[in-house]
Amino acid sequence: MSRKTDHTDPTSLENFLRPIVEQFGCDLEDVDVSAAGKRRLLRVLVDRDGGISLDDVAEVTRAISKALDADDVMGDGAYVLEVSSPGVDRPLTLPRHWRRNVTRLVAVTLAGGHKVTGRIRSATDDTAELDVRGQTRTIAFADVEKAKVQIEFNRPAGTDDTESAVDGAVEEN
Repeated sequence: MSRKTDHTDPTSLENFLRPIVEQFGCDLEDVDVSAAGKRRLLRVLVDRDGGISLDDVAEVTRAISKALDADDVMGDGAYVLEVSSPGVDRPLTLPRHWRRNVTRLVAVTLAGGHKVTGRIRSATDDTAELDVRGQTRTIAFADVEKAKVQIEFNRPAGTDDTESAVDGAVEEN
């Protein structure tokens, strides 16, 4: 008797999904399985340098859906697949998150509770350079307890590249 594989533990599911997402030049940011009534909700967050468009998300969704159907990795129970980008309000936990948010205003809580708010000028694998009231401040990621992009409704002109947000923003032509 063959036993179906059920990789719904986060690590196994991430290992299954990562190569599928990476085929599209994207990073797998998070995978979460939660109960949604009689079904399960499989939430997959993807992103990439330069942002991710709705068309990109649709393409990744089709590939993930096809792979899940072919492998039966979710087992016999019904589930709903939701693929999206993390959005601007997610915490900055990896160097690539900082790099993708250059020019954005961030609030940072450092070890010891000291708080700094500044605009990201640049980011490396270990540090970010912030503009804090006209002064450059280098922040080591090892010293960061929490960091989050601040939503700005009146962003200064010229501080943003063309974006293709997938967090509910709609661009009209």
